[in-house]
Amino acid sequence: MTFPDPSDLVKISSSEYYFDDESSKKNREYVLHKVRFHGEALYYADESLKKDKEIVLTAVTQWGQALEYADESLKKDREIVLAAVKQQYGVALQYADISLKKDREIVLAALKEGGLALGYADESLRKDRDIVLTAVKKHGSALMYADEHFKKDREIVLAAVKNSGVALYYAAEHLKKDKEIVLAAVKQSYLVLDYVDDSLKKDKDIVLVAVKHHGTALEYADENLKKDKEVVLTAIKNDTGAIFYMDESFFQDDDVNSLLDECLGEYVEI
Repeated sequence: MTFPDPSDLVKISSSEYYFDDESSKKNREYVLHKVRFHGEALYYADESLKKDKEIVLTAVTQWGQALEYADESLKKDREIVLAAVKQQYGVALQYADISLKKDREIVLAALKEGGLALGYADESLRKDRDIVLTAVKKHGSALMYADEHFKKDREIVLAAVKNSGVALYYAAEHLKKDKEIVLAAVKQSYLVLDYVDDSLKKDKDIVLVAVKHHGTALEYADENLKKDKEVVLTAIKNDTGAIFYMDESFFQDDDVNSLLDECLGEYVEI
């Protein structure tokens, strides 16, 4: 088989994709047309047009992160920044002028798109309870960016883990001992069983919930529960891989072998 010489291939840069030539980058109507459908094309526009409010507003409305390429003066423009943060999970907040990262309305608009945008908000707003609650309800792991005080706040942590179980990782240690919070977390992600308080790894209710959602969560259970037949069978029903974490006493257990036979559709010798 003969392959073409790479030097013969036509190479088209992103700049050439968006603009025909250098002069087109300075053509206002042409650039306006391009950013209307491809906001990121603002990157290749002439610097003078990155100061043009209509062009920038059109670009960020199509693709919020185009705010990164706008002239600094327009990163202070409230209308433009508000339009930008309403796109793509609110991440354009990172490119806004610092003064607008303190703007409650703008930050809330960003958080409604994506909770993790809290990481770009001014520190003062990370201490705002309503702001933080909005963020964690949208994306539980936004708890990592909240003021330390809120990581000890039961209501906020509960809201966070109900959205994303792994948010428990960022909670205060005493809340990792809270059964209601841990139960809510393991329903979302079995992995949290790895870093809950050891006392709850011995809690059958919690471990059962975890293994019902993902059998291999048995790995993180207390050793005594790895000897509990109900827990082991529940885990295997969800994922036969749980056999690698059950107590050795079950290797010759008829019920376990019968369940494996049923799950796998053939006899499995352990």
